[in-house]
Amino acid sequence: MKPTVISKTCKLPDGREITIETGKLARQADGSVVLKMGNTMLLATVVAKQDAMEGVDFLPLSVDYQEKFAATGKIPGGFLKRESKLSDYEILISRLVDRAIRPLFPSDFHADTQVNISLISGDENALPDSLAAFAASAALSVSDIPFDGPISEVRIARVNGQFIVNPSLKDKEQADIDLIVAASVDKLLMVEGEMKEVSEDDMVHALKIAHDAIKVQCELQVELAKSVGKEAKRTYNHENNDEDLRKKMFDELYPKVFEVAKQMIVNKNQRAEAFNKVEEDYLAQIPEDSTINKDLVKKYYHDIQKKASRDLTLQTGLRLDGRNTKQIRPIWSEVNYLPSAHGSAIFTRGETQSLTTVTLGTKLDEQMIDGAMFEGSNKFILHYNFPGFSTGEVKPNRGPGRREVGHGNLALRALKQVLPADAENPYTIRVVSDILESNGSSSMATVCAGTLALMDAGVPISGPVSGIAMGMISDPTTGKYAILSDILGDEDHLGDMDFKVTGTEKGITACQMDLKVDGLTYETLKEALLQAKDGRLHILNEMKKTIEKPNTDLKPHAPRAVTITIDKDQIGAVIGPGGKIVQDIQAVSGATVVIEEVGNKGVVNVFATSKESMDKAVSRIKGIVAVPEVGQVYDGKVKSIVQFGAFVEFMPGKDGLLHISEIKWERLETMDGVLEVGEEIKVKLVEVDKKTGKFRLSRKALLPKPEKKENTPTTPEN
Repeated sequence: MKPTVISKTCKLPDGREITIETGKLARQADGSVVLKMGNTMLLATVVAKQDAMEGVDFLPLSVDYQEKFAATGKIPGGFLKRESKLSDYEILISRLVDRAIRPLFPSDFHADTQVNISLISGDENALPDSLAAFAASAALSVSDIPFDGPISEVRIARVNGQFIVNPSLKDKEQADIDLIVAASVDKLLMVEGEMKEVSEDDMVHALKIAHDAIKVQCELQVELAKSVGKEAKRTYNHENNDEDLRKKMFDELYPKVFEVAKQMIVNKNQRAEAFNKVEEDYLAQIPEDSTINKDLVKKYYHDIQKKASRDLTLQTGLRLDGRNTKQIRPIWSEVNYLPSAHGSAIFTRGETQSLTTVTLGTKLDEQMIDGAMFEGSNKFILHYNFPGFSTGEVKPNRGPGRREVGHGNLALRALKQVLPADAENPYTIRVVSDILESNGSSSMATVCAGTLALMDAGVPISGPVSGIAMGMISDPTTGKYAILSDILGDEDHLGDMDFKVTGTEKGITACQMDLKVDGLTYETLKEALLQAKDGRLHILNEMKKTIEKPNTDLKPHAPRAVTITIDKDQIGAVIGPGGKIVQDIQAVSGATVVIEEVGNKGVVNVFATSKESMDKAVSRIKGIVAVPEVGQVYDGKVKSIVQFGAFVEFMPGKDGLLHISEIKWERLETMDGVLEVGEEIKVKLVEVDKKTGKFRLSRKALLPKPEKKENTPTTPEN
């Protein structure tokens, strides 16, 4: 039987349409939709178990975005030739969706929930990353799963001064503001993106335009849910609470916990021990035969600690470690810490520390990208590592998780704005941040350490970048709120906002914001951005005490790079038949030579670890591509001898005829014994045949012309 399909359409500000339909595909899921914009199509499904697992007191939510290669007419690379584990790009989109929808599930809903989003048709004029959360929310809207949505997500880009919602790939690449924004009808939920040193006002303006477009998409989902008849959600009971115990614990423990908070202990482990002791003492006095649920005790104690910590700041203006709301933790940094690295830095802020390295490589080290939507290469790579010991934990080392991928991407977007343009940068640059200590803002420590390490390596960045994580604590009852600069790990966990902002002295380069509150006015957002600016500039000044600008030279052991642009038709001459010439250049000089065709030119990149090696390679290449000039003198080598003269290689790959009459001023009858093959001689280029392009050389033109002998008069005989 043909399915009943329900479809709804909305428009973007420029008139392009987005269509959501349900009822045709994946009908056994709790909710499923197909979203279409242009030729891009996403299938989003959501399934949740009816009951929660025993002992689970959180939402086990998994979000997976995956691109099918067939969506863009491609076959996956590698041996398996099939889609396998998610790429970093897919993980980043999965995180965008997760961060947008997770806060809107009821806090007491603990059933396993899975959201899958698949790209089933791709179009670079409708990029899927800005549509994925829209599709996921729509799938939740047509399901009976409890969800306080709908929400949606758009990309907002500024191109030549004009804002575009969900731009094409071409427009995105030209943008100076590129943000992904998620929101409900009445509140922002998530922001992530990069900017080319823009102002706080410009960023707020972009968010307002994005939110206006999102409101339309949320209204469409409400209409879709009504048409499907899924406005009512399932009933559930995933928590057993004891209100009497909750009240008893609050009355007894809140004063004690607040007293611990008021001690404002700087060391996070000592602070945790003080808080834990209050809980342990309470648990110790519970009789062994008591029916009190100790899991509930732990839950209620967490709530008490959260409230006491928040109240401390709202009531006193001070924080758990004794700082005021705008104060930055103590900072120290160092560069050139690792003698064998091309660049290195330590950046420590409070109890958060990053050891970061920079490695310079050749074009051969570029990261290859093989995706359904994108393929090509990256010249700038940034990896973020977060080992267990950084927080004093035992954790198996199983490779980077989604958090590591996300934090590394944020730091990469922050730093890439100040790197030289690809055309001006012959190097592949890899930055690696190893977090050695962590108590909040480790991704921002990566940005600061990355800047220092790049300058230490001699990479000519346009300006140093710093980063800061902002937080917020608010009380909806009283309307009080406090914006916090440089948040601790506890403040991230207990607070209402995690807003990371990076930038130079000129403006913002990247941001990432997650909200846990019901609303954030644009005035409050602007206040947070301006407070973040003050913090960023303070951190920049501290960084400048260590190093102010990039070193003027690379480390002695770092690869040197020289780029030579040649005519397109000279590429073959440098490569040689079967690569013979370029291989010989590398073997003799020890340098690495990479040749590529760019437009109608050839670009030769030469990398070497010593000046001698570089000079040998560059000299050889310049000799090959140099244009012979009539009248110039060259060092030549006799390649062959013929009856009427000799052929001399006067430039690499270029032979000319040295006629027998041009060897000496004296007349030569034969070439016997005059020159030998392999003999090196100086020659002058005297002519280039316009028709054949052949070269005529002269040796005698470089020799002094003999004087003519005067005739001696004959003496008459006597």
